[in-house]
Amino acid sequence: MPLQYHPLSREFPQFEAQMRALFQADGHFARLAREYEELDKRIYEVEDGRVAMDEMELLGLKMQRVSLKDEVAAMLSNGVSK
Repeated sequence: MPLQYHPLSREFPQFEAQMRALFQADGHFARLAREYEELDKRIYEVEDGRVAMDEMELLGLKMQRVSLKDEVAAMLSNGVSK
C-alpha cells in the first residue's frame, strides 16, 4: 500500500465547509488542525524514510495524531467548539 498523507480534508470530507469556518473563527480548532497536519507530515517523512526515528517514538506520534483527530472529530460532530 503506497504511503499517503492523512489531511483532515481527506479524513472528514463531509465537514469541509465547517472545518473552513472553524479554522477562521475558532483559535482552538485552528491550533488543533495545524498540530494535526504537522504531525501527519512528520509521520509521513519517517515512514517514507526521509527522517530516521525510533519505532516507539513513531508510535507515540501516531497516537498523538489519533488523539488530535478524535478531538477534531468531536468538535465537528457536536457542531460547537470547545
